[in-house]
Amino acid sequence: MLELKRIYWSRQMLKLAYAAVMVWLIISAFGALMPGNAVSAAGPGISGVAGILQDMLGRVLAAAALPGLVLVTLTMVAACVVAMDVRRRDPVRRFTRQQRREGMARAAGACEMEAGFRRRCSRPAEHGDHFYPWSKGGSTSLQNFVAACARCNRAKGARIPSPGQQQRMERRRREYLPPSSSVGVGERQPLP
Repeated sequence: MLELKRIYWSRQMLKLAYAAVMVWLIISAFGALMPGNAVSAAGPGISGVAGILQDMLGRVLAAAALPGLVLVTLTMVAACVVAMDVRRRDPVRRFTRQQRREGMARAAGACEMEAGFRRRCSRPAEHGDHFYPWSKGGSTSLQNFVAACARCNRAKGARIPSPGQQQRMERRRREYLPPSSSVGVGERQPLP
């Protein structure tokens, strides 16, 4: 549970930082183009227009240097995160027949995903989904198996579920699983 929280929130912070730097970059570039920052070029004609354009380009590049450097750094961090995900991928992509049978029986053939108002989806399960996505390092195990209808499976995609979604899934499982059963959900493949 703690690992999922850490991973989820670090990814959310990375997305937020990326968006903030993009806004910073755009504001810096447009701020450099504002008329108050302009230095008038000497004389009319082509050399005057070329001087104005050259001055504008120089100001935009100077204003975008620091946000651009931060953006490059964030991109490198994101590339490292994706590389770690690739290294974590379980060599087995599909659940075995036995895992599918056990997982579907555990869910009583119904979708375990969240529908509106945070309640359990009422449609029949058609797919076995990796709760923690396989592409992000989720293991192909019964601990990470969630019975899902086609609609919920498509809606979730390869997104990492939030810690709140994990808690709600475990709470819903307590309602239909025997007390001796494990209600835990989500498992990540260890690094090789």
